[in-house]
Amino acid sequence: MVETKTIKWSQRMVDSLMERRPLLSAGVRNDKWSYDYGVVLKGTELVWRQTGDQKYLDYMKKNMDAFVNDDGDIREYNVETFNIDHINNGKVLLTLYKETGELKYKKAADLLRSQLRSHPRTSEGAFWHKKIYPYQIWLDGLYMGAPFYAEYVKEYGNQEEFDDITKQFLLCAKNTKDHETGLLYHAFDEKKVQPWADPETGLSKNFWGRSMGWFVMAIVDTLPFIPEDHKDRNRLISMLQEIMQALKSVQDQDSHVWYQVLNKSEKKGNYLEASASCMILYAMAKGLRLKIIGDEWREQANKVYEGILAEFITVTSEGYVNLNKNCEVAGLGGPDNRDGTFEYYISEPIITNDLKGVGAFILAAAEMEMLREGGL
Repeated sequence: MVETKTIKWSQRMVDSLMERRPLLSAGVRNDKWSYDYGVVLKGTELVWRQTGDQKYLDYMKKNMDAFVNDDGDIREYNVETFNIDHINNGKVLLTLYKETGELKYKKAADLLRSQLRSHPRTSEGAFWHKKIYPYQIWLDGLYMGAPFYAEYVKEYGNQEEFDDITKQFLLCAKNTKDHETGLLYHAFDEKKVQPWADPETGLSKNFWGRSMGWFVMAIVDTLPFIPEDHKDRNRLISMLQEIMQALKSVQDQDSHVWYQVLNKSEKKGNYLEASASCMILYAMAKGLRLKIIGDEWREQANKVYEGILAEFITVTSEGYVNLNKNCEVAGLGGPDNRDGTFEYYISEPIITNDLKGVGAFILAAAEMEMLREGGL
């Protein structure tokens, strides 16, 4: 049973997760090296830093040790797959190396960094989302690759490499932005040949909530590593500010959270979606703490947080915290020929306690707690 008197929602959610899933990967999706572990464990890291409780760092270590051996090899990972999602857990490896000094974590992080050196790119220099999705930029990929890339470069790389990191954001926004709404389409096909892509623009058809959540999280997680005097730093800050305004314009006015398909609230089947709402709140709260968005967003952040608690959070009789109304997965193309229509996005399963949503909730709640207490 989870202690229900714990004040902080972030800690309550991590404690619930640790009770229910002592090992994140056990029996899940054939025990793959999966990006959602990194979302959850970065949330766990924030709770560890807030509380100082060693059990949270131990949980991070246990989950990475399930994949990383003493030589720094990563089980179920292959560089040649060139999947940008596989980079995300590297952020956890960097933390563990700093905290434990165990060389295997640095070697594993080096391995992930090596993927980015040879990862295929569009003609402009943006990373493909995956080798199996050639010439495609997905918003999701910015979160998967850029924060790790930036932290690695800050710790072990060269200053010039930051140009490549900021370029990823600038190219993604350039190619996916809708200038009428300010929102970003889920994906862009440079070759304009994918069945889901507009044959003239290469754009996918809709503004998917979680893809924009990934993108704004990527900006706030990357900016702390970008040098203050970097030529593109202010462009990324302006980008975040503009996107947050665009997101505010499609926010549900009653609940203050967001829909699965952002700008089609009136369409039958659309629903308020937890993971996107938590991701957007995380970016808002961290942006406030880092002072990269103005203090006028504070009231908005509080409304979103209360909306998330009211709309998505329930507590079981055992004291476990549940995050409801999560889209399990959404993508484009692939063996299922996902077509990117509105009907596609609302057809994917809606589940409770999806790790991507749970991780985003922990991150958002922890940032809101720091914002209210003036911590970190």
